[in-house]
Amino acid sequence: MFIRDAIEADLPSILDIYNAAIPRHIANGDLQPVSLDSRLNWFKDHNSSKRPIWVAEREGKICGWLSFQDFYYGRPAYYVTAEISIYIAPNWQRCGIGSQLLEKAIRTGPSLGLKTLIASIFAHNQPSLQLFERFGFQRWGYLPRVAILDEIERDLVIVGKHIRKESS
Repeated sequence: MFIRDAIEADLPSILDIYNAAIPRHIANGDLQPVSLDSRLNWFKDHNSSKRPIWVAEREGKICGWLSFQDFYYGRPAYYVTAEISIYIAPNWQRCGIGSQLLEKAIRTGPSLGLKTLIASIFAHNQPSLQLFERFGFQRWGYLPRVAILDEIERDLVIVGKHIRKESS
């Protein structure tokens, strides 16, 4: 598997993976597929030196991606914290791609000027919660019944991890 910075030409594949997660109601709060036009500015707001989007390629296809987002966008005191999102194509889930993306985010975060990574995960998304827990993320927040998916009130778990450069 190869992980690289996403380019604009990757956006359709990134959206295909994102939109594939919507009907399962486990990984995001969207209820309808998102369009390329609606996500173009989101994509352009990322940059490889501070808030990248990475794609994971296997067998010449994009099989997953990770993005860094500003935490409390527009509030400079939080520049050392980023929220990360990971999405894996359905036919590539449980193949270790999420682990490799998350490991790279933890390892690379300090070079992006980050000290803290957080993620917001639905409480019923046990595979994602277990993934982040394996990498040392702790539960930092719990928001009960903040979303409705399939007419069911859903809880949101906020996990976080302080990261630092490894000693030489």
